[in-house]
Amino acid sequence: MNVLSYSINTLKGLYDISGVEVGQHFYWQIGGFQIHGQVLITSWVVIAILLGSAAIAVRNPQTIPTGGQNFFEYVLEFVRDVSKTQIGEEYRPWVPFIGTMFLFIFVSNWSGALLPWKIIQLPHGELAAPTNDINTTVALALLTSVAYFYAGLTKKGLGYFGKYIQPTPILLPINILEDFTKPLSLSFRLFGNILADELVVLVLVSLVPLVVPIPVMFLGLFTSGIQALIFATLAAAYIGESMEGHH
Repeated sequence: MNVLSYSINTLKGLYDISGVEVGQHFYWQIGGFQIHGQVLITSWVVIAILLGSAAIAVRNPQTIPTGGQNFFEYVLEFVRDVSKTQIGEEYRPWVPFIGTMFLFIFVSNWSGALLPWKIIQLPHGELAAPTNDINTTVALALLTSVAYFYAGLTKKGLGYFGKYIQPTPILLPINILEDFTKPLSLSFRLFGNILADELVVLVLVSLVPLVVPIPVMFLGLFTSGIQALIFATLAAAYIGESMEGHH
């Protein structure tokens, strides 16, 4: 009962994370729900960039790819390699999911540094990268959790839950808690790194407006790309683990 109670409290804590606020926010009231409007706006912009870029790149596909088509084929090969390495031979159905996660996080992270969000004025708060909001990173982490549970149940059926008593039933509480800590670590790692990067750049720009912030901004772009890769790699690793068994 203690393990069950602790697990329920952990779930409640994960849900309560959506109440964390850094600065002011622009809210939309839809029915009885209060929604972060600024996160939806920036997320829609990122999705539009991805869809528009993909449509332009593949509108006239060539046998020998050039330009945008060549770039997107390179990204596809990269995502396939990551998925195959982490998941194994049954990686193909998961390439779209891993690729979507990687591209959305990558473009979201870079949008915080490259797009002039501050130009757009809101009644409250200001626009920033979608991954600069804990709600976005928690949602991505929960999607990853649903994905690896689905992968395990699809592959093994109810036998999937046998992993919780491996290699010994004594580890049952730890194995259960592991599934609650995975989304916590995924969400906080991404949120913390992106928020910290934007805060550092903001402080440096306010103190030393010229020259000094530029190297930090380039370092932030590199870090943003690494964070997208880490998230996608861990998501693929969790899916592969659920399909193969306990490691």
